[in-house]
Amino acid sequence: MRKGLLLTAASVALVSSLAACDDSSPGGTDSGSHAKPKIGVILPDSKSSARWETADRKYLSEAFKAAGVEFDIQNAQNDKQQFQTIADQMITSGVNVLVIVNLDSGTGKAVLDKAKAQGVATIDYDRLTLGGSAQYYVSFDNTEVGKLQGEGLSKCLSDMKAKKPIVATLNGSPTDNNATLLAAGYNGVLDPKYKSGDYVKGPDQSVPDWDSAEASTIFEQMLTSEPQIGGVLAANDTLGNAAIAILRKQHRNGEVPVTGQDATVQALQNILAGDQCMTVYKAVKKEADATVKLAVSLAKAEKGDTNATVEDPEGKRKVPSVLETPVAIYKDNVKDVVDDGYVTKEQLCPGKYAALCAKAGIK
Repeated sequence: MRKGLLLTAASVALVSSLAACDDSSPGGTDSGSHAKPKIGVILPDSKSSARWETADRKYLSEAFKAAGVEFDIQNAQNDKQQFQTIADQMITSGVNVLVIVNLDSGTGKAVLDKAKAQGVATIDYDRLTLGGSAQYYVSFDNTEVGKLQGEGLSKCLSDMKAKKPIVATLNGSPTDNNATLLAAGYNGVLDPKYKSGDYVKGPDQSVPDWDSAEASTIFEQMLTSEPQIGGVLAANDTLGNAAIAILRKQHRNGEVPVTGQDATVQALQNILAGDQCMTVYKAVKKEADATVKLAVSLAKAEKGDTNATVEDPEGKRKVPSVLETPVAIYKDNVKDVVDDGYVTKEQLCPGKYAALCAKAGIK
């Protein structure tokens, strides 16, 4: 489940900032203010998904360095107050553009509005801030991510020849608009199957903040109330792994297909081991590259290139967007994620996974 800066002196005892190139680097003078581009990025946490630190930080940093601009990437670690503090420090330091992954739309909107009032351009990265004022939105087609998850679970249940399986759903955080879009995608696949009687709709619950500990508790309660759960639609890999851990305690891992998204190392290992049905790979490098390109354009007071428009139902506005295409990953194409450079063989294939990797054609 589907699911993005600046150089400041600020350090807020979170994740250390990655610094950028010096002022002498080519890359542009703002045609309006004659200021060098300075771009700040606020990531949400390192708990809801490993991707924020292992992938997004890496690819954003590489793209900013290649563009020759100053940047600062910080992580709010799921702390709303810290999120606002980081934003204030970045704005005070003189960023031209602020890129955020909101923790919720309320906090995100407050930060975006403050940036706008200070003449700082803004981009919503990965999550759209409902009612916000970001000039651009860069993400993946999250409804399509959800659709791939629903189709993936259906494929795995069909491959197992499951008869009227009870399907449990672990939705993402109720404060994340992406979770709403994902649910629209997978429910669009699963609801007709519930209606036809092919599947039985089981427990269905959202997981606050995409928290793995919460997901474990929720899923354990689901299994207690409905011991015959036969499939799990988990909105991302963190939630999926939490469900797998509970199934493993009951020696049912591998018997109950579980979905995910983000193509984390752990999820790919779960897939290779047969404990996870599928995940959705989102090529974060493409998302990061598109964001950096837009941010540099905004810093130069230029119009950026987009390929879509996304409706903000709360703000009643259409947001110019760049939406990348997600890909479903099963055991037979895990190697595609490695071939793309998103994870390495060394990360994926240590110890007991070496033989599984070899069998999957990962060299």
